[in-house]
Amino acid sequence: MSFSLIILAAGKGTRMRSDIPKVLHFVAGAPLVVHAMEAARPLGPARNVVVAGHGADLVRSRVLDYDAAIQVVLQTEQLGTAHAVDMAREALADFDGDVVVLYGDTPFVSAATLERICAARTGGADVVVLGFEAAVPGKYGRLVTEGNELLRIVEAKDATPAELDITLCNSGVVCADRAVLFGLISQVGNENASGEYYLTDIVGLARAGGLTCAAVTCDEAETMGVNSRVDLAAAEEVFQARARRAAMEGGATLSAPDTVYFSFDTQLGQDVLIEPNVVFGPGVRVADGATIRAFSHLEGCVVETGAVVGPYARLRSGSHIGAGAKIGNFVETKKAEIAPGAKVSHLSYIGDASVGVGANIGAGTITCNYDGVLKHHTQIGAGAFIGSNSSLVAPVTIGEGALVAAGSVITQDVPDQALAIARPAQVNKPGLAFRLRERLLALKRQKLQ
Repeated sequence: MSFSLIILAAGKGTRMRSDIPKVLHFVAGAPLVVHAMEAARPLGPARNVVVAGHGADLVRSRVLDYDAAIQVVLQTEQLGTAHAVDMAREALADFDGDVVVLYGDTPFVSAATLERICAARTGGADVVVLGFEAAVPGKYGRLVTEGNELLRIVEAKDATPAELDITLCNSGVVCADRAVLFGLISQVGNENASGEYYLTDIVGLARAGGLTCAAVTCDEAETMGVNSRVDLAAAEEVFQARARRAAMEGGATLSAPDTVYFSFDTQLGQDVLIEPNVVFGPGVRVADGATIRAFSHLEGCVVETGAVVGPYARLRSGSHIGAGAKIGNFVETKKAEIAPGAKVSHLSYIGDASVGVGANIGAGTITCNYDGVLKHHTQIGAGAFIGSNSSLVAPVTIGEGALVAAGSVITQDVPDQALAIARPAQVNKPGLAFRLRERLLALKRQKLQ
């Protein structure tokens, strides 16, 4: 069944004590609102509509960076959840299918749960509400059910003592046919203490109109809302625990799981070994059998089969480490294509560069890619050897099988199989070291007198 998403993201989030909209605070390298969209992505929603309010321009910019096809609509006044959903009415006017309402500050509703919600709609329920068994129901709205039917949603402040004993609570997530959903919202009033239009009212309105309502349940952890910095830290912990478990269940070995930090989109192959204190930023894919050694940081890069990275390596955006290649300790790469079998083993910076198959980059080598205005490319051919402490001043090409002498500053292309030496000639002065040392010691003695 075709469905679309409405993601409510208009709130300011005053408890965050931030000028940044609440839904744009990050967990695992992505804004909270992106996590909500990521959950549904495997199911292929027909449309994504984000309802923005506070900081709308920034919200629009961030979500469009994630997916340029997302529609962003504006809620200029925060008049309740039903009012927020109603802001998406026009954007979905020509859509024929179900609509799922999610929340930009509730990042962990899973694809499996969304699939069950949609299945309940297919099974005949006109309105489906996501609930959870709360360990401490507290101020949550209660779902009052009878058998498989959802009778009503009662806010805690309006509940009877018997209703307060109910532990099945409302997550706020709702699914209904588009026409049904907006038809019910048109009937929602604001005759309540807050003067707001509540989405929860559609359950009572639906039943009054002869429609059926049902509840689907999930683990309480999926419904976790983020309203403060403390919640944000807790959400990060929840995400990382899940990601670590998923990585190990998928065939990766984590030597010290609690010290490894994943991003929302990290991809790991089988038989990957990850040593302690490794951080994955967004956009990382590690293929089968690769090793990421301790204290390495990766972002926006690909590590192919059998490659070894680290320890203490930093792979920046645009790095592609070929099969069986080696990136060693205190090496930084950026927009670098490291071909299969190549080695960059120690204390080097390789930026805006291509390193050929089997090339060997000596310790302390730098590709000087920036002239103060523009970036330039360095090409290192297959089988080339770059001696230690060399500077390759881009744009420059080192040919296949070429040798660069240690300590060279290379400013011109080096042909295939050539040896390049770009350093002053060494001059030895017999006995001069002794005489110079004696002179300096004498000066020191004079100063001490």
